[in-house]
Amino acid sequence: MGNQRDGRRPRAADRVGVIRVGPAALPSHESADEAIEVLVSSGYDACEIDFEGGFWMDWDYAHHLGALARHAGVALSIHAPMAAFLGHAEYGGRKHHMAIGMLDHTAGIAVACGAAPVVIHPGFLLGRERAQAIDAVVAQLGELRERLAAKRRAVPFGIEVMGRVRDLGSLDDVIAICRRLEWVRPVLDFAHLHATSDGGFTGPDAFAAALAVANRVLEPSIPFHIHFSDVSFANRNEKSHLPYGQGTLRAEPLGQALARFARPATVIAESPDEASNQTIRTILQHPGLSRRSMRRSTHD
Repeated sequence: MGNQRDGRRPRAADRVGVIRVGPAALPSHESADEAIEVLVSSGYDACEIDFEGGFWMDWDYAHHLGALARHAGVALSIHAPMAAFLGHAEYGGRKHHMAIGMLDHTAGIAVACGAAPVVIHPGFLLGRERAQAIDAVVAQLGELRERLAAKRRAVPFGIEVMGRVRDLGSLDDVIAICRRLEWVRPVLDFAHLHATSDGGFTGPDAFAAALAVANRVLEPSIPFHIHFSDVSFANRNEKSHLPYGQGTLRAEPLGQALARFARPATVIAESPDEASNQTIRTILQHPGLSRRSMRRSTHD
């Protein structure tokens, strides 16, 4: 896999993918220096800037953050505001215009701090056939790209796999969008995939199958972009993120699946507590250490 698009597993000697791990929010909104200091001291080498609830970062913060992150080796991405999705049924309506403005500003911040991708949700079916909704997402993203390119803000976007089984945002939906827009990448949210599969992601083969689909639409050297946390769900719909170990989603099979690919990965840990994020980080980046820790706790 890795640079290959045909789904074949690489030789063991070719498996050189590096796994970065970071939280889903900057540790400080007041100080870029403090934010990077906390990330590095916590062992993280990635972070997703948290604009889900709205914009809080000014341009000076963004430029300074980018310089600090590059020096520290911290890979940044951005989650756009929740309302900043495209594929609106009411083309040109108020919500559509609002989303375009938010995505334009998010892309500008991404350029300022060197973040990629800008993660967005794919929107909703809104009573339409799935193919019609996907066409609307692709068309509106294409128009947005022209606007961003004219302003030198044409950064990569990521479409997140969603956690509701009957709405837009399945893995197939996301891949269909990415196949039509080369600058858009799939964002594999394994909590969402675990929920919509009714708890199907318990072994490495399930993770590897999803990664293989994403692998085929990503350009060589572009990392997998992954969201991960334990999760509660009902009727194949996500309910909430859980502290690690309280549900049935585990990081070990994800790490084992990633080892089958040469492609690097950035894993954004979305747990509701820092201890869980640190457990996920240790399992993915130091699997031998995590196994020794579990053996010690078993014997104690």
